[in-house]
Amino acid sequence: MQIFEGVVSDRGSKYAVSGNPCTSVEEAKKLIKQLCRKKKFAKATHHSWAFVGQEGPVKNDDGETGAGMVIVRMLEREKLKDHLIIVTRWYGGKHLGGDRFRHIQTAVNYYMDHGI
Repeated sequence: MQIFEGVVSDRGSKYAVSGNPCTSVEEAKKLIKQLCRKKKFAKATHHSWAFVGQEGPVKNDDGETGAGMVIVRMLEREKLKDHLIIVTRWYGGKHLGGDRFRHIQTAVNYYMDHGI
């Protein structure tokens, strides 16, 4: 799994992005569990993720409402299938409002530019 930390920082919140080839929900859950074995990632507030498989898009917001769909749309736009992208957020104590979606996009774009 490729992991990029410190991709975005805003008002105390910090973002990382990770990814790996993936073809099923079970495989996605195993990869997230593997990521959370790292102590730093185990303490994260959210691990929003998505991939587009043979059956269509699969996503999980992990409490960051709408985040999974942002990732799905970006994957579909790039026609990237069978590849899991996880955007991790450590909440910094201040609500980011709509800026959080921009940060998720920045993280996914970073992964697309550096991880694939």
